[in-house]
Amino acid sequence: MRTRSSIAAIALMAALSMTIGAAVAFDDAKYPDLRGQWLRARAPLPNPGQGPFDPTKRGGRAQEAPLTPEYQKLFEASLADQAAGGQGGWQGGYCLPVGMPGMMTIFRPMEIIVLPETTYIRIDHIRDSNRRIYTDGRDWPKEPPLGYDGYSIGKWIDTDGDGKFDVLEVETRHFKGPRAFEPSGISLHEDNETVVKERIYLDKADRNLLHNEMTVIDNALTRPWTVHKKYSRDKAEFPVWPEDICPEGNGIVRIGVENYFLSGEGHLMPTRKGQEPPDLRYFKPAQK
Repeated sequence: MRTRSSIAAIALMAALSMTIGAAVAFDDAKYPDLRGQWLRARAPLPNPGQGPFDPTKRGGRAQEAPLTPEYQKLFEASLADQAAGGQGGWQGGYCLPVGMPGMMTIFRPMEIIVLPETTYIRIDHIRDSNRRIYTDGRDWPKEPPLGYDGYSIGKWIDTDGDGKFDVLEVETRHFKGPRAFEPSGISLHEDNETVVKERIYLDKADRNLLHNEMTVIDNALTRPWTVHKKYSRDKAEFPVWPEDICPEGNGIVRIGVENYFLSGEGHLMPTRKGQEPPDLRYFKPAQK
């Protein structure tokens, strides 16, 4: 028993030594300082409601999304449904994850954690989202896991040759859906063959401004769609990190393909004029 305990102790000490050695080997001075809380940098134009995909334009039709005729029709149907009180093509309205690329509009605060083999992007919106960008030199897996956030492989680059990384280039593939670009319901293709490319870097003049040059290649589009997103660092010493649990307090109830509203009294209400009630075949008629 003593021998087994000694072996276990030695193994534990060896494991700790390896962990400490790896931590010492990680020179964070080689990476840009991305600590703190990042918020969406709002463009100086009227943008009512939630953030648009292209931050330089208003949401909806003003985005001028390069959609194929099929997906333009779906977009128009989304706008019509929203005008009538529905959620349209925005899956976030009924608590499905926003996923990529829409999540990088950051409807809630973003945290970036840089480690040598993985950069983590945390955005608590609808759910706890931990986006992993692998920077360990791996190739695309043969059987990748599919997810709303996709599978991201990145590479840190030293563009000015000063021995420090200043740009993170990322490519993201292998999605599941449904997903949309923004709350107006500009949908990505149902085949989920989306490819998202990003260049993420700090502004040279303002280290509290973060840039994300993003290009989306998707079969719902007639051409790649490139936008330039910006994030500003909260200057508070101890910023507030909100917690999101979408079903908690959410008044939208989705039954089948229909959205209803839960009133303050707990009664199911229609969300649009003339909406039929849900199928009640498994309930006994109310006694009069």
